[in-house]
Amino acid sequence: MALINFTNPASKYKWFNLLWMIALLLFPIVLYLMPAGFFDHTGVEVCPSKYFFDTECPGCGLTRAVMHMHHFEWDEAIYYNYGIVFIYPGLIFFWCLWLWKAYKRHQQM
Repeated sequence: MALINFTNPASKYKWFNLLWMIALLLFPIVLYLMPAGFFDHTGVEVCPSKYFFDTECPGCGLTRAVMHMHHFEWDEAIYYNYGIVFIYPGLIFFWCLWLWKAYKRHQQM
């Protein structure tokens, strides 16, 4: 017996699923319309490892790397985080998977 019973609203409401599909389609467009260096000089340290211990964790620079990779600036992306070579294709895979599932769910409703 589960303590919390969670029902996915996308599978229950057609309008919510449609809204989810629109958000999935607009997200990469919005990221592309933003400048590639949007997150480069925010001036705020949000990584606890960097803030408390002054050492970078494996995830440091990942947001900046994703933005540069999304704008096809490969050298800049790899400069910020080497892991982007593996993570970005994974992000694309999961984005396509979510979009495909939302589309199939929309057809069944």
